[in-house]
Amino acid sequence: MTTLQFLDLLGVATFAASGALVAGRKKLDIFGALVVAFVSALGGGTIRDVLLGLTPVFWIKNTLPVAVVIVAALSTLVLMRFWTFPTRALLVLDALGLGVFAVLGAQRALDAGAPPLIATLMGMLSGAAGGAIRDVLCGDIPTVLRAEVYATAAILGGTAFCAVEKLGFSRDAALFCGALLTFGVRIAALKWKVALPQANIKSQ
Repeated sequence: MTTLQFLDLLGVATFAASGALVAGRKKLDIFGALVVAFVSALGGGTIRDVLLGLTPVFWIKNTLPVAVVIVAALSTLVLMRFWTFPTRALLVLDALGLGVFAVLGAQRALDAGAPPLIATLMGMLSGAAGGAIRDVLCGDIPTVLRAEVYATAAILGGTAFCAVEKLGFSRDAALFCGALLTFGVRIAALKWKVALPQANIKSQ
């Protein structure tokens, strides 16, 4: 298994688990939890592939990610019956998935011929869109639309990936640097409660 394949499945598993956690807290049934896990893990990459014209999308050509979603989601739901997952676990899983998908999305866009700017945006979309759909399905305001440092972390990681590879380092090194930066920025923002300025409108 290559580094890319490992990171891809890691990102799918972490986002599927985070989706199952959210669904479990909302007390959805098993089917609902699987749907939420599926869109969390594969929604962003699906939108990315469609925008880049890469059809059929990745999980239709290779069904392994779908199997990983099912296993990760069901395993998480079973564990939730015996262990209470702290909120921190959900946030860490989500940050890990964001970091992995931010760089993999950028890499896939570069390989499709997109310029670095578009590749960075595709990385952000890959990492954030699935979680946004998950939040909407579960009746929450998407994290990416709140003041939290979320999409910004993905953009920084995607930019770092493109820059490190442009400097002549190996792709694996670029992937690691970008994913680590995204994860680190997201976790640091959560720990120290760093947020973007809010769009406050004064009401009369």
